[in-house]
Amino acid sequence: MKTIWGENIDVNNVLPEYPRPQMARESYINLNGIWEYAITDTEDLPESFDGEIVVPFSPESELSGVKRFLEPAQTLWYRRSLTLPRDFNVGRILLHFGAVDQIATVYVNGREVCSHVGGYTPFSADITECSTDGEIEIVVKVRDHSDTSYHSRGKQKIRRGGIWYTPQSGIWQTVWLESVPEQYIKGLRITPLYDESEVELLVMSDSDLQCKAICCESEILFKANEPARLHIDPFVPWTPENPHLYDLAVEMGKDRVKSYFGMRKFSVELDEHGVKRLFLNNRPYFHNGLLDQGYYCDGLYTPPSDEAMIFDIRTAKDLGFNMLRKHIKIEPLRWYYHCDRLGMLVWQDMVNGGGNYGFLTATTPLVTGIHFKDNRYKLFGREDPEGREQYFRELDEMINHLYNAVSIAMWVPFNEGWGQFDAEEAADRIRRLDTTRTIDHASGWHDQYIGDIKSLHVYFRKYRFREDRLGRAVVLSEFGGYNHRVEGHCFNDKDYGYRRFASREELLAALRDLYLGEIIPAKGKGLSAAVYTQLTDVEDELNGFITYDRKVVKIHPDEIKDLMEMLLD
Repeated sequence: MKTIWGENIDVNNVLPEYPRPQMARESYINLNGIWEYAITDTEDLPESFDGEIVVPFSPESELSGVKRFLEPAQTLWYRRSLTLPRDFNVGRILLHFGAVDQIATVYVNGREVCSHVGGYTPFSADITECSTDGEIEIVVKVRDHSDTSYHSRGKQKIRRGGIWYTPQSGIWQTVWLESVPEQYIKGLRITPLYDESEVELLVMSDSDLQCKAICCESEILFKANEPARLHIDPFVPWTPENPHLYDLAVEMGKDRVKSYFGMRKFSVELDEHGVKRLFLNNRPYFHNGLLDQGYYCDGLYTPPSDEAMIFDIRTAKDLGFNMLRKHIKIEPLRWYYHCDRLGMLVWQDMVNGGGNYGFLTATTPLVTGIHFKDNRYKLFGREDPEGREQYFRELDEMINHLYNAVSIAMWVPFNEGWGQFDAEEAADRIRRLDTTRTIDHASGWHDQYIGDIKSLHVYFRKYRFREDRLGRAVVLSEFGGYNHRVEGHCFNDKDYGYRRFASREELLAALRDLYLGEIIPAKGKGLSAAVYTQLTDVEDELNGFITYDRKVVKIHPDEIKDLMEMLLD
């Protein structure tokens, strides 16, 4: 089963676009494409490799050319050799990995250069000392415990089915090389200060050289590792309806990176009627969203092309939605770039981990309305202190990694109690790293009665708006899940969803009843956001607006245009 982009993929030109749009350099060697691979029962380097794999598609995916599952006790190996262009090295050579699931150790010319734990965030290594003659052999060793350990795993499950999906492992985002001067920009932090008509810039570096930022035909001088402010007055606010972005260039010594930013402000405030709502740029703004799992039938976690990511975002926008809740996955940075430039708000979930999720923990709030205190670690499958520490490390990495994304409006550290623990501490930790966005501390249930947002999931009963007793803004962070099977475009013969409809006409009628009868009236009473499940079908789940292969959009935008306009008025 393939998407149209997967059907036409060029294995010698896989995801060639520069993977980090807000910190782009001229020096760039894309290492996607054909590598050697092996799967072994030990952690000893194999004497021979099993065959070829198309990076960055995981071996479990169809587009990898492998279609083999990595068992928790096995080791996955990659190998690739190359010769650097003669004039490539201008000082230091950096090797970057967008994401490797779950535990990676990297060797260059036989020398270990780095290791990384966590399958969703990037890491890099300075390999200058290993490549003095320009000849490079890269070997990557990967272990992936999937759902047998406390590590973050998202919706992957070895025994997939229902709402749990095919596990994947190994390299699943772009691998690339770049060369930088001896003293270079290690990171860039961009903070729009909407009310002050300024943007704050922070260059992170091992040096304290003078930096120069160029934007809007003006420039400022400042030192690395010291924040500086650039005044922009007047400025064009960023909104989904007008996603205006400002180009930015930053120089430090001989190093230069290209970037961009948008001027926007996310907050929770009282509206003119004294109701707490989500605000965008100091005005109430309803978030009309879709749950977005980010799975592809042919690439699993990895989109088959840039165009595939754009298709999902544009289709959601064409359908009248202004927000995607990125569910239990961190996407490649180019996905956020497309949301930034096309105008799509993002709620970003943290990836869940922990032990087994007990039936009682997952269902009690749904049936009884009782919410457990999340310091009961055993109840939530969070007894292992190393797992809790690893979660917080990865949470920090996610916030710092995605901080500059213009479109991210909300952080969601926990969902439906899956591996939830100490949500108040998680929210405080996020707030210390980022004061510019809102936080849904516990999406769905196991509310700890903190923060500015009350978050609900409603599937098996009619939704009727009720004010939060603590006065928080109320969001319906999941609902719907209506199922319609389009034959010839399904993963298998399974049929998972919350209500089933035999025809698209029946589905459309049910959607209209749902929005007219429940969601639109609730917005008038104080509902701040609604997230329908979901954007695409995924494996057994047939409750998407789009089929899993992205070849059929089940409902035409014109058929629900009036509903969406009512929500966005």
